[in-house]
Amino acid sequence: MSHSADSTGPGTSPPGGGNGNDDDTRDDKGRTAEAPRGRGRLRGHPVRLLTAAVFALAGLLFFTSFNTAKGTNIRTDASLLKLSDLIQERSRKNGQLEESNAGLRGDVDSLAERDNGSTEAEEKKLAALESAAGTRELRGEALTVTLDDAPPDATAKLPGYPEPQPNDLVIHQQDLQAVVNALWRGGARGIKVMDQRLISTSAVRCVGNTLILQGRVYSPPYKVTAVGAPQKLKKALSDSPQIQNYMLYVNAYGLGWDVHDDGTRTLPGYSGTVDLHQAEPVD
Repeated sequence: MSHSADSTGPGTSPPGGGNGNDDDTRDDKGRTAEAPRGRGRLRGHPVRLLTAAVFALAGLLFFTSFNTAKGTNIRTDASLLKLSDLIQERSRKNGQLEESNAGLRGDVDSLAERDNGSTEAEEKKLAALESAAGTRELRGEALTVTLDDAPPDATAKLPGYPEPQPNDLVIHQQDLQAVVNALWRGGARGIKVMDQRLISTSAVRCVGNTLILQGRVYSPPYKVTAVGAPQKLKKALSDSPQIQNYMLYVNAYGLGWDVHDDGTRTLPGYSGTVDLHQAEPVD
């Protein structure tokens, strides 16, 4: 009967001069055959290699974090502003630049008026172009439309309407665009959104629940003021299919909507840049 090295009892030496090592096994004739070397030793290698890789990765992460922080507290350092703070700060700076630009434009206009060699007819033509472009103040009867988000806990106010989704309770870009377009169709001579005059290149855009207009950021409520005949402006608003759809949400979920006469108002002239970055000819 043949025995393996593992079955050798205490105090005995393995037959055939074996040394009792697990690397030696016997064949069916009792001869010692050498087991494949390294099998037992390799079992520990993947674990050690994986451990070394984990420590190396941890060291890399620590170094990257230190190099990024540059000695600041990543969690609490006040210099690391949130994106919303950066947007508000950029909006404030853009407003200051617009005011500065308006002042410089006034200085240039004053200097140009001293002796520009233009005729009276040319002056009138220039004034008309500036008025049409929206770069001059505009005074007249005005109408103001105010849009606002519904309360965040609003529920359906009318029977048969489903409970509102989050998007049903906020002002969207198409809502503001519908108001502006309706006022233009109603014969508005000029329109101001919040505190900025609209011109032909103005774009009313919303990101989330904030309005971005000509480089500045606004939050609701949104006010749109138009100079023109109030009754015509009101009719244009009520005739707009887009605003009729908006009014369903006003009645069902409480979105803000207010239209009132403002009497005689003065709209500011547009004070930003009028440079075109891209244009296409009209067919």
